[in-house]
Amino acid sequence: MSFPFPRRTLGRQGLTVSAIGLGCMGMSDFYGPSEEATNLAVLHHAIDIGIDFLDTADMYGVGDNERLLAKVLHTRRDEIVLASKFGNVRAANGDFLGIDGRPEYVAAACDASLQRLGVDHIDLYYQHRVDPNVPIEDTVGAMARLVEAGKVRHLGLSEASGATVRRAAVVHPIAALQSEYSLWTRDVEDDALRTCRELGVGFVAYSPLGRGFLTGAIQKTDDLADDDRRRLHPRFQAGNIDRNQALVATLTDMATARGCTPAQLALAWLLHRGPDIVPIPGTRRIARLDENADATRVDLTLAEQRRLDDVLTTHEIVGTRYPAAQMAVLNA
Repeated sequence: MSFPFPRRTLGRQGLTVSAIGLGCMGMSDFYGPSEEATNLAVLHHAIDIGIDFLDTADMYGVGDNERLLAKVLHTRRDEIVLASKFGNVRAANGDFLGIDGRPEYVAAACDASLQRLGVDHIDLYYQHRVDPNVPIEDTVGAMARLVEAGKVRHLGLSEASGATVRRAAVVHPIAALQSEYSLWTRDVEDDALRTCRELGVGFVAYSPLGRGFLTGAIQKTDDLADDDRRRLHPRFQAGNIDRNQALVATLTDMATARGCTPAQLALAWLLHRGPDIVPIPGTRRIARLDENADATRVDLTLAEQRRLDDVLTTHEIVGTRYPAAQMAVLNA
C-alpha cells in the first residue's frame, strides 16, 4: 500500500488504532495447522503497511498465540497497539474449564499474559466473556487497578450486553466492546452497539468475514481441515452451509459489479457503519492481508450501503453462530 493507512479512535480516552486490525487467533488455534515462519511474516507485513492493531488472547493456543506475538513485540513494540484478553480458562491440554472474572484471577491472568508477551503493558485489555457468577463491577474494578498499576492502558469487554457495558462504564471508562459483527451477524445493532454509541465506547468487530465464509472460499464443510473448529459451528454444517451460500452468491455478484472482492465489500460495509467500528479480520496469508487492507479504499455510495443493509432481509441465515454451550454466554 502506498497511502497512509487510515486510523480510528476507540472510546473517549485517546486510543487510536489502524482502521482495520489483525485478529491473530487462527495463527495458533481452531482453524487447522499453520507455520510459525509464515505467521511471523504476516505479522511483520501488517505492521509494515500500517496495520498496527494486533488482537490476541491468553486462551488462543493456551498461551501460544501470545508467545508468537512476543517474537514481533521484541523488536517492534512501539509500532504496535496490543490487545489481549482474559477470562476463558483452559487446561494445559486445551480443555475449556469455564469463565473466570474474579478479581484475583484478573490480576494473575494479566501478569501471565505480560510475561508471555514479553512486555510491560497491554494497550487494550478485554474481559473475553462475562462471568455470570461475578458482578461486572468487581471484575472491572480489578481491571481498573491494572490501569492504575501501569500494566494496562485501556479496558474493554467482549460479547457483553448493553446493560453490562453500561454497568462497567460506571466503574471505569471502557474503550471498546469486541463482539462478532458482520453481514451475517448483526444482532449487536439492536442493543450493544446502541449503548456503545450512547456512552462513547468504540466497537471492535471480530469475525467480520463470517470466519472466512463471506469470502466465498468455503463452499462446503469438507473444505475445512478435520480439526478445524468451524466444523462444530451450526452455520458450517451440512445442509446449513449449502443454504447459506445464497448470501455469498449475492455478495459476490455485488462485489464483481463494484470491482472488488467479496471480502473487501463485506469489510467496507462495516467501515461505513460508523467511524467508531474497527474490524479485525484474521488471516495467515500476506495476499489476504493486503486484500483486506485495500477495503479501506472502497468508498460505498449510499445506494450500495442500502442494498447491502437489505441483504439479510432477503437471505435467511441458517444455524447459530456457535454451538449451544457457547451461545449461552454471549451478549451477557
